[in-house]
Amino acid sequence: MFEQIPSQWIVIGSTIMAVVMGTLVLTVRAKSSKKPVNAKKIILPPLFMSTGALMFVFEYFRVAPMQIAESIGVGLLFSTVLIWTSRFEVKNEDIYLKQSKAFVFILIGLLIVRLIGKIILSSTIDVGELSGMFWILAFGMIVPWRIAMLLQYKKLQKTIEKKSTQKPTFSS
Repeated sequence: MFEQIPSQWIVIGSTIMAVVMGTLVLTVRAKSSKKPVNAKKIILPPLFMSTGALMFVFEYFRVAPMQIAESIGVGLLFSTVLIWTSRFEVKNEDIYLKQSKAFVFILIGLLIVRLIGKIILSSTIDVGELSGMFWILAFGMIVPWRIAMLLQYKKLQKTIEKKSTQKPTFSS
């Protein structure tokens, strides 16, 4: 099915999609910092992204075990940068994702590294396998990042709850 599409068209199409998705992530991230965060907003993106694993139903996208390990390793490495730049702040007993100027540059940097990697690797690795590897990399990056965010969120939430249950005592 996919073998009939010229590989350069797949590389070009997936590159355009990566740029579009990166722009979408930046836009969503900018808007989300203006609204309080909740656990559902942290957990849902990896769940939605997990549907992409259905690509592996097609043999064209299947990846060798060593490539899976490499992709997960790079994803974990990149996730540390995202974890490092994601912080929460409390405003009026609501938790907000703090705007990080570094996040925009890091996300753009990751996108550029991904695009350069795709261009270089597409000459030695089949385009379908490469697509599978990049999905695994992205999933291996988003899951640890969102788990770290959820743990930070829960910790802050407990702090807020503890403060709200402590009622001030007034002495007469």
